[in-house]
Amino acid sequence: MSTILALLSLLSCLLLGASGYNGFEAIAPKVLIITMFDPEAKVWFNIPEFDILAQNVTVPGLSPLFPDVHCAEINAASTISSLLHSRDFNLTSTYFLVAGIAGVNPKVATIGSVTFARYAVQVALQYEFDAREIPAQFPTGYFPQGSTAPGQMPVSWDGTEVFEVNDALRQKAFALAKTATLNDTTEAQLARASYSNLTTAACPSVILCDTATSDTFWSGDLLGQMVENTTRVFTNGSAEYCTTQQEDNATLNALMRGALFRLVDFARVIVMRSASDWDRQSPGESAVANLLGPTPGFEPSLLNLHLAGVKVVQGIVNEWNSTFAQGIPPTNYIGDVFGSLGGQPDFGPGSLFEGKGARA
Repeated sequence: MSTILALLSLLSCLLLGASGYNGFEAIAPKVLIITMFDPEAKVWFNIPEFDILAQNVTVPGLSPLFPDVHCAEINAASTISSLLHSRDFNLTSTYFLVAGIAGVNPKVATIGSVTFARYAVQVALQYEFDAREIPAQFPTGYFPQGSTAPGQMPVSWDGTEVFEVNDALRQKAFALAKTATLNDTTEAQLARASYSNLTTAACPSVILCDTATSDTFWSGDLLGQMVENTTRVFTNGSAEYCTTQQEDNATLNALMRGALFRLVDFARVIVMRSASDWDRQSPGESAVANLLGPTPGFEPSLLNLHLAGVKVVQGIVNEWNSTFAQGIPPTNYIGDVFGSLGGQPDFGPGSLFEGKGARA
């Protein structure tokens, strides 16, 4: 059974109840879990809390080869868009939990940790020189579109460079996830010893920090510094980069466009990533060895997606009537660079719609 369809089977356990939707009896879930590939999905199979395989729903428009969200931005965007326009679902009150693994910045977190992001930053949407042709004064071959050097604010924006989600909801998800006892392994503990700081030496934990999206699966200290700097520049210094993955800005863009037409509520999106591997090498190691070598954080990161994520799912379902049915009002701006959903972004060029949103 494919990843996204199997995860949609969770709906049978977390239903608001079937309701009329455009003339159809649509499934209206309380929670929808989004995973990107098979190992992330399988940690939700055969769990004691609920039967995620109880119901299978076929969604037209998913990849014929990989009928799931799958990896990288194009797959994620097209799959989520197809899901949102399926007549089988009423997602207007659904909470979306993005639940995937990621690389991690050893300055901020350690392998096995579970993170909740407020900002997702599309760090590869930039100009780029080949490393062998970088100008002498450039610290990196990447620099923002419309600018003339690294570290400058972009002049030309595409709109998907930054997404900000509901921080009040993030804080609630964080509090729920912190009640979980996370998994760890001897192999992961030994791997941490090669990094010298206290953050990486610590046991896995649940933390608040932000995520970077790039189709390129990269590795190395120099690229890590570029991603840190780009995350800061694109968000006016607000974001703290800690995880790197290949899908979240695409997923969030599809959800935001769905929100423009009231198919979903963008204030009900949670971005959870667990740390499976380091984004850069340890002292004395090469970037190549870091990328191609063993990944001792893979197993605990997958298990911790379920251990932390199920606390969030159960919290939403158990507190539905008292807290979550009416929604968690955001106290911060939510949306994209352009202010498409209304409000004034605290990053980028400011609202293109005078704060009223694209559908005003």
